[in-house]
Amino acid sequence: MKDVNKELMAGSLAPIILMILKGGESYGYEIIQVLRDKTGGELNVAEGTLYPVLKKMEAKGWVEGNWKKSESGRERKYYAIAPKGMQELEEQYSQWNFINNLIHKLWELPVSISSNLLTAISIA
Repeated sequence: MKDVNKELMAGSLAPIILMILKGGESYGYEIIQVLRDKTGGELNVAEGTLYPVLKKMEAKGWVEGNWKKSESGRERKYYAIAPKGMQELEEQYSQWNFINNLIHKLWELPVSISSNLLTAISIA
């Protein structure tokens, strides 16, 4: 399993969930399974991590939750992306692309420049 920094995961989970829900409504355990499948089993998000994020997203109006009976007859809360969540996803996606491009540009700097930059960043 991939050990992802908790702060990085906390900041990444909401847009990741929104991306999953963009494909259609889903319930908590299914979201966890999608994350596991998409990462080849390397990322395992605990229910205790996922559900508080879903609750916050619902409070912000990014997702809408509805209780439904599953095929097994069991009640599950299904989440769907709300229009406000779609807007948030577009904003966060743009920001993540910006940061990703910056990281790639800095990563590809010549060794002497990137070493000086890393030194400067660690001093600051």
